Amino acid sequence: MASPNEATPASSPFDGKAGWRQHGDGKTIRPGETVLPEERLSWPRTVGIGAQHVVAMFGATFLVPLLTGFPPSTTLFFTAIGTLLFLLITKGMMPSYLGSSFGLLAPIGAVTGFAATSGEDLDSNAMALAQGGIISVGVTLALVGIVVHFAGVRWIEVTMPPVVTGSIVALIGLNLAPAAWDWVKEAPLTALITIATILVTSVLFRGMLGRLSILIGVLVGYCGAWVQGQIDFSTVGQADWVGLPAFHAPAFDLGYLGLFLPVVFVLIAENIGHVKSVSAMTGRDLDSITGRTLFADGLSTVLAGSGGGSGTTTYAENIGVMAATRIFSTAAYLCAGVIALILSLLPKFGEIIATIPPGVLGGAATVLYGMIGMLGVRIWVENKVDFSNPINLNTAAVALIVAIANFTWTPGDLQFEGIALGSASAIIIYQVMRGIAKWRGTDQDDIVSTGPDIDSTDRDGTGPDIDTDHELEGRTPPGSP
Repeated sequence: MASPNEATPASSPFDGKAGWRQHGDGKTIRPGETVLPEERLSWPRTVGIGAQHVVAMFGATFLVPLLTGFPPSTTLFFTAIGTLLFLLITKGMMPSYLGSSFGLLAPIGAVTGFAATSGEDLDSNAMALAQGGIISVGVTLALVGIVVHFAGVRWIEVTMPPVVTGSIVALIGLNLAPAAWDWVKEAPLTALITIATILVTSVLFRGMLGRLSILIGVLVGYCGAWVQGQIDFSTVGQADWVGLPAFHAPAFDLGYLGLFLPVVFVLIAENIGHVKSVSAMTGRDLDSITGRTLFADGLSTVLAGSGGGSGTTTYAENIGVMAATRIFSTAAYLCAGVIALILSLLPKFGEIIATIPPGVLGGAATVLYGMIGMLGVRIWVENKVDFSNPINLNTAAVALIVAIANFTWTPGDLQFEGIALGSASAIIIYQVMRGIAKWRGTDQDDIVSTGPDIDSTDRDGTGPDIDTDHELEGRTPPGSP
């Protein structure tokens, strides 16, 4: 999948036979230095960094199968395979672990009707249909990756400016809020212990411990649940020590496509955000491999859906580890993928994870779902989206309410719920309102009066704003009294 005009931003460790070159003496990193993707420390140290990445993604990755009823070991297996595949497709130039995507929680739940509080097993037929939806997301994302690889990423930025992207990301987290409350009601004290631990840990500790607040919160909440007798260990003793995870064949129903396809927008935003974050931290222009990144995540999601795993995405948790350690070596992610693969082949380990009770899930979900919502707000803030502009204001306002209230539309055999309708609302409202404003000359960003001042701030991601009211530096327009 080579583009004729692709410029390689950095040397790939997969070029030639040398592999990753050793950074310095392989033991130390001098102040101000970074270990680049094509470099590595000594292999024992690289394995240790890889283990850190596994721990960083662990809490969030395992919560997804627990919240959806999917097999935890199977999900971990496909995140490991997906990560190794990702490294191969991106030629070892993009450091990332592909963990479970929270964007798929709502559509999976809508199809399966699974509730962790019910005590019932996930219906296998419903799970198969959900897998078909996951595959549709992966195929679409892979196709987008191919287009981006050859055509560039600009068309996505025009279709989904920051106000639209932020709205879509935010509405997914807010749409999931009722599910968190259902779990919290099952064991309020356990949920409160979990939430409090997550919050305190994030500010009490520095460095790696602070970044593992979700995992630590789940562990402390689990201990609290155990003391209260809320955990059933019967399945753990029956599980084997070593064995393959349980695989499950998918099924397809076109009626569910409306539930799943909007998630593609979220995965696009997460992947592009990951590329830009790594670019900023390494000081390299990595836009040329954005298409590869999207294609690899799409293919990984297809594989996961085909065998009974959740969809995958790049993880912010691992961005945090790289920011803290200044080690961007993709060799560390190779090690992380291998470690995760080994853990997925230990059924007893998977059954231990499956014993996490609803109270703990509810506490962790309260924080995580809220974080997803705030990630959307963060996109607005970082891109200085101007909500005094009615186009931006109405785009976000309508999309969020549609998702929070979970509007539902069922034309024929198709079904569209809050996330799908909210995502569509954000895109359509922005483009239609902006088109009308340009036609009528009422777009605040395009109005040019006599002698306007130019503000270099890009509030909505479309370019420098024009100060039509001449408010900058108290200036008055030419010809004014």
